Amino acid sequence: MLRVAIAALFGALSLTACAQQPSAPAAKSTAAAPAAAGDADQRVRAALQQLDPNFKPDFIGAAPFPGFREVLVGGQVLYVSDDGRYLMQSQPYDIQNKAPVSSQGLLSYRRKLLDGVPHNERIVFAAPNAKYTVSVFTDIECGYCRKLHQDIAELNRNGITVEYLAFPRMGLGSQDYTDMISVWCAADRKQALTAAKTGKAVPPKNCTNPVAMQYKLGQQMGVNGTPAIFAADGTQLGGYLPPAQLKAALERVSAGGSR
Repeated sequence: MLRVAIAALFGALSLTACAQQPSAPAAKSTAAAPAAAGDADQRVRAALQQLDPNFKPDFIGAAPFPGFREVLVGGQVLYVSDDGRYLMQSQPYDIQNKAPVSSQGLLSYRRKLLDGVPHNERIVFAAPNAKYTVSVFTDIECGYCRKLHQDIAELNRNGITVEYLAFPRMGLGSQDYTDMISVWCAADRKQALTAAKTGKAVPPKNCTNPVAMQYKLGQQMGVNGTPAIFAADGTQLGGYLPPAQLKAALERVSAGGSR
């Protein structure tokens, strides 16, 4: 529901902007006032609650650029000025390092969430000599998820271990969700996942499974499409990337180029 509220908020702002008369004088820009971190966090929290009392941020911390706080609410990343006046929703890009950037605080928050998923609840395709590990929220039906899975052997050869988490993009209660439960409950989950991603029928199974929990975790982390690839430090690398590009992105993250 918070995602809907945020989308509605930005939609309303866009409509308001369109309705403004061109002859109206532009307001003078006022720089966000510098503030102590604790005071800024409180102002940002209060400002968001003025917009919607249901806004309860999961994380507030320093943005990767001065004058703003980085906020995670309902899985969405927002940026609010330290004085609580300005809000924007956009992925900052580091021109110098030529890469998207997130704050250390947000990366730590995402990393903590990912670290909370037990290894035995993931479907792991391990590289023999792993240099990197990625967590991938996946669906068994989406085309790019299947394309990424076709690259597994090449990714493993490049030293990249792929650990899958379930994200049935059609939602809980869908046939997609039911089929993913069957995959996670299969005696050989790797084989079942590979078969499902090639379009084969999934033999129905049921058991105690983490599919719903992983789906909700993905929403917490801002996943809104699959595949969603995260590096070990919490950096979101985006959707599908060919093996060479994924390896290059991981090398940049390892060298600190994403921050």
